[in-house]
Parts: sequence; structure tokens; C-alpha cells
Amino acid sequence: MHRTHTCGELRIEDKEKQITLSGWVQRIRDKGGLIWIDLRDRYGITQLLLEEGRTDAATIKMVRELGREFVIKANGTVIERVSKNPNIPTGEIEIDLKSVEILNSSKTPPFTIEDNTDGGDELRMKYRYLDLRRQPLRRNLELRNRLSIETRKYLDSEKFFEIETPYLIKSTPEGARDFVVPSRMNEGQFYALPQSPQTFKQLLMVAGYDRYYQLVKCFRDEDLRADRQPEFTQIDCEMAFVEQDDILNTFEGMVRYLFKTVKGVDIPELPRMEYADAMKFYGSDKPDIRFGMKFVELNDVTKNKGFKIFDEAELVVGINADGCANYSRKQLDKLVDFVRKPQIGAKGLVYVKYNEDGSFKSSVDKFYSQDDLKEWADKLGSKPGDLMLVLSGETNKVRKQLSELRLEMGNRLELRDPDVFASLWVVDFPLLEWDEDSERYHAMHHPFTSPKPEDIEMLDSKPGEVRANAYDLVINGTEIGGGSIRIHDRDLQKLMFKHLGFSEEEAQEQFGFLLNAFEFGAPPHGGIALGFDRLVALFGGSDSIRDFIAFPKNNSGRDVMIDSPSKIATEQLDELKLMVKK
Repeated sequence: MHRTHTCGELRIEDKEKQITLSGWVQRIRDKGGLIWIDLRDRYGITQLLLEEGRTDAATIKMVRELGREFVIKANGTVIERVSKNPNIPTGEIEIDLKSVEILNSSKTPPFTIEDNTDGGDELRMKYRYLDLRRQPLRRNLELRNRLSIETRKYLDSEKFFEIETPYLIKSTPEGARDFVVPSRMNEGQFYALPQSPQTFKQLLMVAGYDRYYQLVKCFRDEDLRADRQPEFTQIDCEMAFVEQDDILNTFEGMVRYLFKTVKGVDIPELPRMEYADAMKFYGSDKPDIRFGMKFVELNDVTKNKGFKIFDEAELVVGINADGCANYSRKQLDKLVDFVRKPQIGAKGLVYVKYNEDGSFKSSVDKFYSQDDLKEWADKLGSKPGDLMLVLSGETNKVRKQLSELRLEMGNRLELRDPDVFASLWVVDFPLLEWDEDSERYHAMHHPFTSPKPEDIEMLDSKPGEVRANAYDLVINGTEIGGGSIRIHDRDLQKLMFKHLGFSEEEAQEQFGFLLNAFEFGAPPHGGIALGFDRLVALFGGSDSIRDFIAFPKNNSGRDVMIDSPSKIATEQLDELKLMVKK
């Protein structure tokens, strides 16, 4: 028997028990007459004790030959610790060691396998199997496991049916780049790995499986960042005979259930915000509503005063930072430098201090009187002691710039507390967005999203103003998921393809299977997909999804542990009828 207990379960109630533990040596402390070993497994750490004169000399000799990460089996008796450790669950006991068996030796690991490791990101990625031994990583995967179980429990209770869909599918031109897979048996032809099971789940609705879900792996060949991997997991769902409210209510219930069961947090009902308002008041379709600083448009009180930058701007817009009138010139200069960063793109920043004595000090005093600045303050809801921050320019650009400044101020003022959760639905997105490069409209979500029924007549005359029957779930400024009511009518779907620039032949070639299915009684349906990796990271209080995935890729899309992607043998290329440039 390799173990009677794990290294995380023994307590003071187990005192005097004869036990066997197996695990990895995390640390050895040899004080001459006394030796302590921290033995670790997935479940925790237990301290082993040896004492010269009481422990067998051969056992002591063997222990002194151990190194970090040796795998051992330890036999002994549970005793009460003299010096207790309240920081670990097993901290009241230790094992009076009787014998040790070395199950396997270990090279000295390249970094310390402890909560606070000395290993850098790339080194830990290369030896991911060692990094996964650390308790923070174990806790992250434990959280991921719990969320997946509770997600399935909730969806099962709502009569959803888990159905697997194919991984080798057809490439489509819309959306991000596909990962493609050559077919040996069909020369010159390729599969694509799914960016989403979108068309399959719609076909399942046609087939009569009115509540489908899947925790599914998806793939997108796109640039990476902290919350994006080339392969990711999503909670993919579809429902038939529903309207938008049915879907929002069902998945709002799931989110509130997960917060309650996994984190013990009760979150309130989710407010709904129209896309147009999200952009107007926050400059983002994923607003962080944990704090205020809503945008206020200032065109009517700033223009025609001789300040050319504002006079020529399409939009002048600002935010109010409570209690920041005491910012120094150095602090203000840092804010100016922030908005001028290439990734933000603003040319400058106007600030106004609302002093405690009721006076104003601004960077544009030459153009605006104290009465003028009081008008600004009244519009922004500022009070003495506050700081007004104003940007100007082309509407869409300046809103995005001010959004970044708002988030930066939220960080500086510590208003974005990771232990506070503010969720909402963003609804009524534009159906189409114009792409300057291709000079045509693209689907903002995907080509199967239904337009709002009252907006369909504008598809020909004002396509950019047509709203989608679409919705996103946003938590703490992060888009956790999104979905829509789908088109279920063949003629409307053909019209949508037309406005996306598809000829009838192209539409039939790419999506004929779906158009044909719509001729056999397709029910009204809609769905949603939630980013499971992002949800787990959010629950874990992190902006990065990497440490919540067992074997992630780095920022270049590489797995440095197994050295992938890599070249393949010439014989394989020949078999696939592929040629690679030298």
C-alpha cells in the first residue's frame, strides 16, 4: 500500500494513528539532532519528524540522502506538533517517522516548487509539469474543475442535453483565421478546426434537440494576449422556441448560481444596457461598472471660445475624478503621457482642477473664464476637490481614448476591486460594421445573427443602423460571453448573406447545408457562448487565463514544453501532397 491517507487530510483527531503517506519532498530542515521533511502531494503538505536517538539510524541516513522533489513513501505515527502552523490545514500535527522508502529520485528542479517560486514565466512554461505541482496552480485547476461540475449541474437541472459536435469541419471566410488540417484521403482539400460549433448547434435545433450545451474546445488563429489562447474552452449553448428574454434569464440564473455555489457570493439581478449607451457613457461595449466616471459630452459649453482644438473636434467629452484636485503637476503630466501612448493615440489632455475654495485652475485658462469652467463642472457633476479630465476628436476614436483613461484612473484610485463583481448585459448591438480595407459590411457577431424585426426594412437603405438581436455578458469590464437570436428563415438568411457580399453561389457553397436545413421546419432559436477560461480566471481574481489552463501556449502561440508547433517529416508532407518552401 503506497498510502493510507493524503498529505492534506490528517488532523489532530487522527493522533496516534499508524499511517503511510506518499508524495514529493518539498523541503528538508536538518538541525542536527532533529530533521523535518515537508511532504507534498496534490492535497496539501504534511510535516515529517525524525529525532536522533529515537528514529532508526538507517532511516536518518537515508533521509539525509534525499533531495528536493524525491518521491518517497513514509510510515509513522500521527503526533501533535509542538510548534503549530496555523497557515496550513495539517498544521496541528506531524508524523513521527518510522521508515522511508525512496520511490524515485529527482534532479534538482530548475526553480523552487513553492507558492512564491523563483522561476520566470518561460522557464515555468518549459517545465510546466513541475509548475503544476505548486499549490497556486493546483488551486486554480481545482477551481476550474468545480466550475465545470457546477455548470453541468445547473444546465442539467434546466433540461439541457450535452451533445458533442465535430472538430474537423469546413472552413468559412467570416470571423477570425481558421486553423486548417490537410486531408490525406482527399488530396488538396482541408478541414478547419472549429472557431465555434455555431452551425452544428443550429442544426441541432432543426433536429428538435431544443436545449443543447457543450463545454467545447474551440480554435482561432489570431494574435494572443493575457485573456486569449489559440485553443480555448467555451460553454456553448442553444435553445429553441425562445426569445431574447428567455435566454438572458436562463443564463443570468446560471451566472448567479455559479457565484453562489463556487464563491459564496450573491450578485444582484443583472442590469441591461444598450450598446449605444455603453459607447456614449463608457466608450466601450464591455463597460466596467464597478465605479462611476461616466462620460459627459461637453460640445455645448466648450466650442466657439477660440480654442481651436475643441472648435474643430467632432466630440468634446470628459470625466470627473472625485477628490483628485490635489494632483501634482508631475501626476498630471503622467496622465498626459498616458493618453499620448501610441496604443491610446490622443494628442493631448485638458484638465481642470476644482479647488476647495471654489476656484478653477486649468490647462486652458487662456481660453476659458472661471464662469466657463463652472459650466463644465455643473455638467460633469463636479464639486470642490475634484479633477475634470477632457479629451476631444473624432467621436469613435475619442470615446475609446477616454475609455482607456477612465480605466487607468480606476486603477490609480483602486476602484477596480477584484473582490467586487459588477455584471450586466449589453444588448442591441449593430448588426453590421463597415470594414475600410475590404470596403464592405461584415457581421459584427456572425452572419447567422437575426436583425431586430423592426429594423429589417433598413437593411437596404441604412444597413449601418440596423440593430442585432444580440447580447453580451460583461463582468468587471470583461466580455465573458455573447450570443444572439438566430435567423431561422431561409429567405432572411439569404438576404443577410447578400448584404455581407456573398453571391448566391458563394452562399450556397459555404452554407448550403444550413440553408437547406431551414427548408425542413427550423424553429425560432437562439443561444450564447461563455468563455470558460475567462470565467475561471475572473473567479480566481486574475486578468490572465494562462494559469487556469493546465498546458497553455505562450504569447507566440508556442508550447515551449513540447516544442510545438514544429516541422514534420518529409514523408508526412509527401503523403499529404504538401510542399513547404525552403
